[in-house]
Amino acid sequence: MSTISLKAQLVSLVDLQKIDSEIYTLRSEKDAKPKEIKALEDAFEEKRQSLANIEKKSLDLQKQRKEIEIELGVKEESIKKLQAQLYQLKTNKEYQTMLKEIADTKADASVIEDKVIQVLEQIDKTKKEVDNEKQRLQGEEKLLSEQKKNMENRIKEIDERMAQLEVQRKQVTPGLDPKILAQYERILLNRDGLAIVNVNNDSCQGCNLHVPPQVINLIKMYERIVICEACNRILYIENEGN
Repeated sequence: MSTISLKAQLVSLVDLQKIDSEIYTLRSEKDAKPKEIKALEDAFEEKRQSLANIEKKSLDLQKQRKEIEIELGVKEESIKKLQAQLYQLKTNKEYQTMLKEIADTKADASVIEDKVIQVLEQIDKTKKEVDNEKQRLQGEEKLLSEQKKNMENRIKEIDERMAQLEVQRKQVTPGLDPKILAQYERILLNRDGLAIVNVNNDSCQGCNLHVPPQVINLIKMYERIVICEACNRILYIENEGN
């Protein structure tokens, strides 16, 4: 292959690399979007589960309230029965015993009443938590919807831009030698979308390692494609004179 021909091939490869670098970046961004969306959905689901837990707590408290009120009702009914029996007693000892039983039952009822008050306070507090969490969740849901919409719009933009780049790519590749193009595309696939790199200040811009003078001379001779011994990318020298 002539010097002019290889130079032209390298220039075309550099042009192709600019296109492929943008394609690689856009494809990576697009591939990351589903994970980003899922992460947002998972975070929202955790918040929704948090609300569900608070709502369950509220229901449990309501159930607990009913159970305590039933228990209190039993005690109050027991007090009424004991008081009714009080006037049927014949001896003072029986009367005093009954009074003590009534007092003990009233004490038990008082403790239960305190429990009812405590549960009612917890119910009120939990209701406020539920209301606040619902309001916050509505805002989070709206934000999630907006974020997903923005990501979907961005994916459309990426697809449109990648389609444009593919057209540009098809304009460049026909002028390349099939063997050189195949070599370039193989490196592109194995080196994270970067196949051809400039040598600047005697360093490979792909791996930043030193390029020996003899290798630089080989590049300038344009007799064959020169590969970096460290990162296996194609080397070229930008604005290299004739």
